[in-house]
Amino acid sequence: MKMRVYNTDIEGVLVFEPEVFGDRRGYFMESFSERVFSEYVPGVRFVQDNESRSSHGVLRGLHFQRPPYAQSKLVRVVEGAVLDVAVDIRRGSPTFGRHVAVELSEENRRQVFIPKGFAHGFVVLTETALFQYKCDCFYSPQHEGAIAWDDPDLNIDWRLSRECLVLSDKDMSNPLLKDAEWLFDYKEDC
Repeated sequence: MKMRVYNTDIEGVLVFEPEVFGDRRGYFMESFSERVFSEYVPGVRFVQDNESRSSHGVLRGLHFQRPPYAQSKLVRVVEGAVLDVAVDIRRGSPTFGRHVAVELSEENRRQVFIPKGFAHGFVVLTETALFQYKCDCFYSPQHEGAIAWDDPDLNIDWRLSRECLVLSDKDMSNPLLKDAEWLFDYKEDC
């Protein structure tokens, strides 16, 4: 099995693309290999898998967990398509405030690795989407953090009009990056 791995514009955020074998019966792919993954991302061990199903226009994000429960994630879409976004929120980072946006779909089967120190979110582009992610730290509600999905300084093109978006009450009132009470420090927290 072969997994192609691509760098993005932000160091540490990687795209994994599995080799898919298909025939008249369907397809087979290796969706995760610790051996391959650890070549590119040493020292990360996943402890929790999560899954969500969302309908068109649902935007979840931009979320993170603070230390000592900060999370790295490996995310993918099983059904449908999303625009997945990772924002560098590490103060002092050369890419602070920049983001990577990758379309993940059941067709391209890509996965994105998002290291600690990034806020993460996605928007559903299809009728529904089944989204899965591996985390290297357990969920801790008291360590949740978030920044505004529509922060004008981030300049994220979510590909859907504002009227089409469906957000939780919490995600409608997150602070702008410049006003966030807590962010990561580039050298210390990541």
